[in-house]
Amino acid sequence: MPIVKVELFPGRSAKTKAELAKAITETLERVGGINPEATTVLFVEVPGDAWFVAGEPLAGAPAGS
Repeated sequence: MPIVKVELFPGRSAKTKAELAKAITETLERVGGINPEATTVLFVEVPGDAWFVAGEPLAGAPAGS
C-alpha cells in the first residue's frame, strides 16, 4: 500500500488538493499497476517560516508557492 506524502506551502484549495491526489493515484495505477484503493495521499501544509533551503528560511514565501 503506497503512502504518498506531499509537503507544500499552505494556500491551495481543497479542490486543488483533490485534483492532485487523483492525478497521483491515477499515475501510480497507470505506471505501477497499483490498485487505486491501495493508495493513500497525504498533504502536509508547512508554513514558510518552518521551511528552509540551504540553511536559509523561506519565511517570505507566498502562499501556494
